[in-house]
Amino acid sequence: MNAKEIKRIVADWRVAALLILVVLSVVAIYPHFDDKGNFTTNLQYGLDLQNGAWLQMEFKAEVVGFTTDQPISEFVSNLSKTMDTDVIIVDTANPTHLEIRKYYSRADLEKIFESAGGKVTSYQQGVSKETGELVKKILENKLNSLGTKDTKINIMTGMGNVAQYVRVELAGVDMNQAKALVGKQGKFEIRIQTSGNESEHVLYGDSISSVGNPEKDLQRGGSWGVPFTLNEAGATALQQAAIKYGLTTNPEDHYLIMILDNKTVFNAPMVADAAAKLRSSPNRQWSATTGSGNAGENAAQTLNIHLRAGALPVETTIVGSGAVPAEQGAKNKMVSVIAGILALITVGIVIYYRYREPSIVLPMVLINASEVIILLGFISAIKFQIDLPTIAGLVAVVGTGIDQMVVITDEILHEGRVPSPNLYLKRLGRALMIIIIAAATVIIAMVPLMLFPLTTLQGFALITILGVLVGVIVTRPAYGKIIMEILSK
Repeated sequence: MNAKEIKRIVADWRVAALLILVVLSVVAIYPHFDDKGNFTTNLQYGLDLQNGAWLQMEFKAEVVGFTTDQPISEFVSNLSKTMDTDVIIVDTANPTHLEIRKYYSRADLEKIFESAGGKVTSYQQGVSKETGELVKKILENKLNSLGTKDTKINIMTGMGNVAQYVRVELAGVDMNQAKALVGKQGKFEIRIQTSGNESEHVLYGDSISSVGNPEKDLQRGGSWGVPFTLNEAGATALQQAAIKYGLTTNPEDHYLIMILDNKTVFNAPMVADAAAKLRSSPNRQWSATTGSGNAGENAAQTLNIHLRAGALPVETTIVGSGAVPAEQGAKNKMVSVIAGILALITVGIVIYYRYREPSIVLPMVLINASEVIILLGFISAIKFQIDLPTIAGLVAVVGTGIDQMVVITDEILHEGRVPSPNLYLKRLGRALMIIIIAAATVIIAMVPLMLFPLTTLQGFALITILGVLVGVIVTRPAYGKIIMEILSK
């Protein structure tokens, strides 16, 4: 092709869109040499491609269906006292299930429920979906605050939205570090403002015996708050400090300050009525108000995590673990690169054997490579970790991409001749329709893998879906334009 023909192809909007995406993807990947002279990129690698560890933990709790003739609140309160643990109503609008945050067998629960005036109708080990999401937020907040950014936390939910397991993947961390990070609890402290910026220590997080879920107080204009309970020693320490520093008589000038790992997470005055009651007796039941609306709700969710100081609301036990040595990760990375290159070379050989025409093979291979670059750029932009299933998805995209371009080429070269422009467009449209239908089938097949908690397959499903969409929207139309110019010669 001469320069004029190449310019005409590049000026076409379909080809131009492809080239722009490739350039943007290269910028997102950002291949460069670091300060030590090592070649690196913005791509983030999972456990399979670098050293790291994973832990799978089981929730030592259960969600049970129940019936009772007693008032629900009274029944739940009695159960909580009897079992000495938190008992949470899963759905307050239709209270038919309870989350018990302590492990009991079904036989033991049936006896306890019967003595409390109720009956167990169903039993599943695990926690509710809401508690599972709370666990995920607590772990994310704790690990991110410790500077561990390359983490993946997945709650594995089964039937009835009951979460039984949580899987934590920590890239660049060995097994001992992983167990220490996941099990470590942050240092939480409550202080009282004395004057100006000065404050005095009142109690630490070990004085908080339980933390409730964020709730809206309709009696106070719909303000959100986080209820929590102090033990006897903590309640007494708070009362004595409040009297000593004048909080009971002038709460507006003596804010309560909550600090997690030397960072202030709550700073507000105590309600006047609650402050006045501290003059006569200590109080164990408290609620930290965070405001109204979405902002207040979000602040309450965050404070709920801080009050727990990184402690999970339910006990967990490790039921599975694994680690990838640094040498194995480097080897997997090298093998993956070689596999990708060999896949492109093999595709080129097979296509050449079929058409015996280099001018057809080269565009196919280049289009295939551009798809991989675009997908890697997207992965880099969203900070998605590349693991072996993700690489398997990239290889699958190479294969399906060639299949679709063969469909386009064969449809155009029907009867072995290059058609007229009008007939060419009709055949190209027919080929693209076949490809779109096939793409829709692939997407439908991959969606369950994206939604179900099969963490090892989500990367494969994501890349496969993205590859299909990039092919249908960008690369197939561009290939149709390029191959038309080539075949017309």
